[in-house]
Amino acid sequence: MFYQGLVLIHELSQTPLGHIILFITFAAMANQQDIFKKVIAHSKEYGYVFQSSELYDGLAAVYDYGSNGSELKKNIKEYWWASMVKMNENIVGIDSAIFMHPTIWKASGHVDAFNDPLIDNKDSKKRYRADVLVEDFIAKIEGKIAKEVKKAAKRFGEAFDEAQFLETNPRVLGYKEKMAAISKRLNGSLEKEDLEDVKALIEELEIKCPISGTANWTDVRQFNLMFGTKMGATADGSSDLWLRPETAQGIFVNFLNVQKTARMKVPFGIAQIGKAFRNEIVARQFIFRMREFEQMEMQFFVRPGEEMKWYEHWKEARHKWHLSLGVEAEKYRFHDHEKLAHYANAAADIEYQFPFGFKEVEGIHSRTDFDLKAHQEYSGRKVQYFDPEINESYTPYVVETSIGVDRMFLLTMCNAYREEKVGDNDTRVVLALPPVLAPVKAAILPLTKKDGLPELARNLYDELKLEFNCVIEEKDSIGRRYRRQDANGTPFCITIDNDTANDNCVTIRHRDSMEQERVPIDAVRDIIDQSVSIRHNLAKC
Repeated sequence: MFYQGLVLIHELSQTPLGHIILFITFAAMANQQDIFKKVIAHSKEYGYVFQSSELYDGLAAVYDYGSNGSELKKNIKEYWWASMVKMNENIVGIDSAIFMHPTIWKASGHVDAFNDPLIDNKDSKKRYRADVLVEDFIAKIEGKIAKEVKKAAKRFGEAFDEAQFLETNPRVLGYKEKMAAISKRLNGSLEKEDLEDVKALIEELEIKCPISGTANWTDVRQFNLMFGTKMGATADGSSDLWLRPETAQGIFVNFLNVQKTARMKVPFGIAQIGKAFRNEIVARQFIFRMREFEQMEMQFFVRPGEEMKWYEHWKEARHKWHLSLGVEAEKYRFHDHEKLAHYANAAADIEYQFPFGFKEVEGIHSRTDFDLKAHQEYSGRKVQYFDPEINESYTPYVVETSIGVDRMFLLTMCNAYREEKVGDNDTRVVLALPPVLAPVKAAILPLTKKDGLPELARNLYDELKLEFNCVIEEKDSIGRRYRRQDANGTPFCITIDNDTANDNCVTIRHRDSMEQERVPIDAVRDIIDQSVSIRHNLAKC
């Protein structure tokens, strides 16, 4: 994003109109960065995310989740698990170990090919992924196409045909041709591991370091992302192991066990939520890219030849899942891969518009039969499925959906944070979390600390606490408590007042609308349940 801004400065500063556009562009970029900084500060202030080992000045790219953060993260995982395992009778779950036999990672290709091409700028001493630098350059060209589309739409009005314009406009076609040429060369060089040509491409495109503004680059080098460790009582007798870089292999090596014990018939899926580890060198943007992270992953086993049908099915299903959480559709987009992993014949990412740009949240891959065949070869054991419907044994093909828990957490926080004007002279910070994910579902607020109101609040809390995560707040004025719960993302505030003992009613305040309604105490549970239950939200899928 910063690099794109530098290029924009150079292009726009040449004209008077460009100065105005430049000012507006910088204002928008600054506003987005400010929002992201506020999300980070808010996450810490309200107990969502802390820097790991902060007492000792922190550990880079490693984070701890506080009381609210751990609850929100748990809710995200439960929502995903319900949508996968509970909503689909042909999907079951497992929980495989982090430590796995080292040959597994040889079979999967991670030992030989799990690398990032890295390049350093000699002046700034900063390290970058070489392929990302080139992809950011391509994104800049995409931005130029978008500008051409916007200008044409303004010029032609309602008669504008965007699809035809993109297919016929000479300037757009030139941009597309340039993008295709760059992408083809980059992908070809990476596949051949021609790192010298990757550096040459960066130099030919005159890509500069965002920090130093120079093109004084080192050679491109491959860096393995695996975390090595040892298992054994003594150094001499220990075995070399790796902390798993992905959770998928735990599913593949248990394919036969699950199929037989759960009596599953193709097509069927195996779901898992688990920790993974990557020795990231370029780790930034808060919890977006971490060295220790969690994945929610499902491998769906299908007959050979049916994988593309199921690939499209899961693309649509996963998109609907994201939309069920109330995020605007325009903040999501699909990115179909041109450069495919060695095991895939189709791949797409679901990307979300973070304050720092569109970034991947979830990947959908058609992995073919690569993994099961590789484990069959390396283990020397038959890893196949006998299909009674066609009376034939075969190695199933696999369609994968994989979503990062931490990225989904960050998406949820970024999408929820907002500052709203209330009345003429007041503002509030509200964390508009989907109620189904909110860490605290209801705050119970006795209006005063006397007249038996705290006791009534405690009684209501005891009735609700086993079904909903609730809190009791007695300190400060009711208005201050409302604002505090708004900022914490609590969907409901329930006020116990002096009339409650007489009419057996309470006042429920709704976070998003700030509307208040008087309801019987007996109705509180159902009102909360209608808003926060997983079953009501998944009905949208």
